Amino acid sequence: MSPYQVVARRSTSALIIFLAGIALPSTLVAQNRHELSVKQCVEYANKNSVAVKNALIDIQIQQQTNKEITAAALPSLTGSVEANYYPKVPVQSFPNFIAAATYGVLEAEGVKNGSGQPIVSPKDFGFVQAQFGTSWTASAGVSLSQLLFDGQVFIGLQARKTSMDFSNKTVEVTQEQIKTNVYKIYYQLVVGKKQIETFDANIARFEKTLSDAKAFYQQGLAEKLDVNKLEVSLANMRTDKLKVENDLKVGTLGLKYLMGMPARDELILSDTLSEEKLKENLLDENYKYEDRVEYQQGELAKKLNEFNVRRYELSKLPTVAAFGTFSKNAMRNSFNFFGKGDWFTTALVGVKVSVPIFEGFAKDARIAKAKLQLRQIENNIENVKLSIDHDVQAARIDIGNALLTMESQKKNMELAESVFNQAKLKYDQGLGSNLEITNAQTELKTAQINYYSALYDAVIARIDYARAIGKL
Repeated sequence: MSPYQVVARRSTSALIIFLAGIALPSTLVAQNRHELSVKQCVEYANKNSVAVKNALIDIQIQQQTNKEITAAALPSLTGSVEANYYPKVPVQSFPNFIAAATYGVLEAEGVKNGSGQPIVSPKDFGFVQAQFGTSWTASAGVSLSQLLFDGQVFIGLQARKTSMDFSNKTVEVTQEQIKTNVYKIYYQLVVGKKQIETFDANIARFEKTLSDAKAFYQQGLAEKLDVNKLEVSLANMRTDKLKVENDLKVGTLGLKYLMGMPARDELILSDTLSEEKLKENLLDENYKYEDRVEYQQGELAKKLNEFNVRRYELSKLPTVAAFGTFSKNAMRNSFNFFGKGDWFTTALVGVKVSVPIFEGFAKDARIAKAKLQLRQIENNIENVKLSIDHDVQAARIDIGNALLTMESQKKNMELAESVFNQAKLKYDQGLGSNLEITNAQTELKTAQINYYSALYDAVIARIDYARAIGKL
């Protein structure tokens, strides 16, 4: 098993490789060539990653939401035109005031009936049914309203900036998650490239050994079996190298997917990796919660929920609105509104005060619910602090152990290489055996596997530490 295969078992790498391997065409023709450093890969991902694009769209959505909130505080102007036709004009029933008035006059004048008796009004004059109105009516007008005071709208206006800050911070959280994964995959591929270089050195060394063994065999100083064993070992090396190269291709496709780069484009990694770089500026004892975007996002969420509590509290206050209407009205017995005839003007100006009295304790429930949600946010912030402390301490331990392991495995690899060179020298001088060469090569290969695994662990630990202190 190659070192790269050992490293590829890690969950993050496996996920990226899986995603990259979905529905890949059999042949990919490069369209564009990109030679990028890890920072340039992050910049590319920030511009092209679907997750970042959607987060940026969320900012635009919040901007439109803020415009809706602002609109509630601005004047509202509405125009209307209406025409009505009554096939049957409505009939209204009303007291017979005409008869009552007539009897009143007769009584006042002392008029007598045919019998010579004064006329006396009956107790009930009954009702009269009559049609009022015309068959056609029309109206055209405008109405204007202006909210003068509404506590909920007032709080909404105050919360607009915080809402935008929260949306922007969400983008930063998404970008940091992508940045972390880009760094890990990028340097995984860099480690894989260094491993390929080691394979090339091993193959070149073993090709020389095989050539020498063949010469010894021709001179009768070695057996054919020794040559065959070396050929098998060399073939295995070339196969292992091919597997690593294929893994690098799939890993590169995974990195492209993460960055939002077309699979057909060519991606060249320009950064290198050195052990000295892994040790730079380590174990900074000073870190602040405010440097972590998750903490910043939590503080903004808390502020938004505080606005929410105040919004519900102010919903108990009256709302005040001014309004006015202006309209023209016409009535006809035929559809002839644009000919002769009057249009009557109506104008109205007023102020409306709405006083909430009782809503079945719904407002109290909303306020209590908002306060409980605020407590949850506060608890989450405290949990983020604990998480940051844990991440920093764990990252310090991990990177310390990773660097020690890397140094130890590097020494083992150098020692194994020295043993192989000594075994090769003895073999060239006719003092050693083919078995010593094979055993030394196996031990060297194992040491190289352990070193590259430790190197990748150190890279991941360094990235996790930088992210833990908010300085990735």
